[in-house]
Amino acid sequence: MVEVTTEEFEDAVSAALDSVPPELMDMLDNVAFFVEDEPPADQPDDLLGIYEGTPLTERDWGWGAGALPDRIVLFQGPLMRFCEDREHLEEEITITVVHEIAHHFGIDDDRLHALGWG
Repeated sequence: MVEVTTEEFEDAVSAALDSVPPELMDMLDNVAFFVEDEPPADQPDDLLGIYEGTPLTERDWGWGAGALPDRIVLFQGPLMRFCEDREHLEEEITITVVHEIAHHFGIDDDRLHALGWG
Protein backbone atom coordinates (compact mmCIF):
# COMPACT_ATOMS: atom_id res chain seq x y z
CA MET A 1 0.00 0.00 0.00
CA VAL A 2 1.16 3.50 -0.79
CA GLU A 3 -0.19 6.62 0.85
CA VAL A 4 -0.34 10.04 -0.75
CA THR A 5 -2.29 13.17 0.03
CA THR A 6 -5.43 14.01 -1.89
CA GLU A 7 -3.50 16.82 -3.59
CA GLU A 8 -0.71 14.46 -4.66
CA PHE A 9 -3.27 11.96 -5.94
CA GLU A 10 -5.12 14.63 -7.91
CA ASP A 11 -1.80 15.83 -9.35
CA ALA A 12 -1.11 12.26 -10.52
CA VAL A 13 -4.57 12.14 -12.14
CA SER A 14 -3.87 15.45 -13.89
CA ALA A 15 -0.54 14.10 -15.14
CA ALA A 16 -2.29 10.97 -16.44
CA LEU A 17 -4.85 13.12 -18.26
CA ASP A 18 -2.04 15.25 -19.71
CA SER A 19 -0.46 12.08 -21.10
CA VAL A 20 -3.56 11.25 -23.15
CA PRO A 21 -3.03 12.46 -26.73
CA PRO A 22 -4.80 15.80 -27.31
CA GLU A 23 -6.60 14.50 -30.40
CA LEU A 24 -8.17 11.77 -28.23
CA MET A 25 -9.10 14.21 -25.47
CA ASP A 26 -10.71 16.45 -28.09
CA MET A 27 -12.99 13.56 -29.02
CA LEU A 28 -14.40 13.22 -25.50
CA ASP A 29 -17.95 14.50 -25.49
CA ASN A 30 -19.54 15.88 -22.34
CA VAL A 31 -17.27 14.08 -19.81
CA ALA A 32 -16.22 15.25 -16.35
CA PHE A 33 -13.44 13.64 -14.28
CA PHE A 34 -13.65 13.19 -10.51
CA VAL A 35 -11.63 11.74 -7.65
CA GLU A 36 -13.49 10.16 -4.75
CA ASP A 37 -12.12 8.45 -1.65
CA GLU A 38 -13.97 5.13 -2.00
CA PRO A 39 -16.44 3.45 -4.36
CA PRO A 40 -20.16 3.59 -3.50
CA ALA A 41 -21.40 0.95 -1.06
CA ASP A 42 -23.10 -1.00 -3.87
CA GLN A 43 -19.78 -1.40 -5.76
CA PRO A 44 -16.80 -3.67 -5.01
CA ASP A 45 -14.34 -2.29 -2.42
CA ASP A 46 -11.46 -2.79 -4.86
CA LEU A 47 -13.00 -0.82 -7.74
CA LEU A 48 -10.27 1.49 -9.08
CA GLY A 49 -12.43 3.63 -11.35
CA ILE A 50 -15.78 3.79 -13.08
CA TYR A 51 -17.33 5.32 -16.17
CA GLU A 52 -20.91 6.48 -15.68
CA GLY A 53 -22.70 7.64 -18.75
CA THR A 54 -23.75 6.78 -22.26
CA PRO A 55 -20.90 5.57 -24.49
CA LEU A 56 -20.54 7.35 -27.82
CA THR A 57 -21.44 4.10 -29.60
CA GLU A 58 -24.85 4.06 -27.89
CA ARG A 59 -25.86 7.67 -28.46
CA ASP A 60 -28.49 8.41 -31.05
CA TRP A 61 -29.92 11.58 -32.53
CA GLY A 62 -32.10 12.16 -29.44
CA TRP A 63 -29.26 11.95 -26.96
CA GLY A 64 -27.88 15.07 -25.41
CA ALA A 65 -30.72 17.51 -24.91
CA GLY A 66 -30.21 18.44 -21.29
CA ALA A 67 -27.98 15.43 -20.60
CA LEU A 68 -25.68 15.74 -17.62
CA PRO A 69 -22.01 15.13 -18.33
CA ASP A 70 -20.77 11.56 -18.30
CA ARG A 71 -18.58 10.91 -15.26
CA ILE A 72 -15.24 9.21 -14.95
CA VAL A 73 -14.38 8.64 -11.30
CA LEU A 74 -11.09 7.39 -9.88
CA PHE A 75 -11.16 5.97 -6.36
CA GLN A 76 -8.17 7.00 -4.28
CA GLY A 77 -8.48 4.41 -1.51
CA PRO A 78 -8.57 1.28 -3.68
CA LEU A 79 -5.81 2.61 -5.96
CA MET A 80 -3.52 3.33 -2.98
CA ARG A 81 -4.25 -0.09 -1.43
CA PHE A 82 -3.56 -1.82 -4.77
CA CYS A 83 -0.12 -0.26 -5.30
CA GLU A 84 3.21 -0.93 -3.58
CA ASP A 85 4.86 2.42 -4.25
CA ARG A 86 4.30 5.81 -5.82
CA GLU A 87 5.59 4.77 -9.26
CA HIS A 88 3.14 1.86 -9.35
CA LEU A 89 0.34 4.19 -8.21
CA GLU A 90 1.06 6.66 -11.01
CA GLU A 91 1.11 3.80 -13.53
CA GLU A 92 -2.20 2.40 -12.27
CA ILE A 93 -3.82 5.85 -12.31
CA THR A 94 -2.81 6.21 -15.97
CA ILE A 95 -4.11 2.72 -16.80
CA THR A 96 -7.39 3.47 -15.01
CA VAL A 97 -7.81 6.80 -16.81
CA VAL A 98 -7.24 5.14 -20.21
CA HIS A 99 -9.53 2.25 -19.25
CA GLU A 100 -12.43 4.53 -18.30
CA ILE A 101 -11.95 6.81 -21.33
CA ALA A 102 -12.12 3.69 -23.49
CA HIS A 103 -15.52 2.88 -21.98
CA HIS A 104 -16.69 6.33 -23.08
CA PHE A 105 -15.76 5.30 -26.62
CA GLY A 106 -17.71 2.05 -26.26
CA ILE A 107 -14.77 -0.31 -25.74
CA ASP A 108 -15.71 -3.08 -23.30
CA ASP A 109 -13.56 -4.81 -20.67
CA ASP A 110 -12.89 -7.90 -22.80
CA ARG A 111 -11.48 -5.78 -25.63
CA LEU A 112 -9.45 -3.66 -23.19
CA HIS A 113 -7.92 -6.80 -21.67
CA ALA A 114 -7.10 -8.11 -25.16
CA LEU A 115 -5.35 -4.80 -25.88
CA GLY A 116 -3.34 -5.07 -22.64
CA TRP A 117 -5.18 -2.40 -20.68
CA GLY A 118 -6.35 -4.73 -17.87
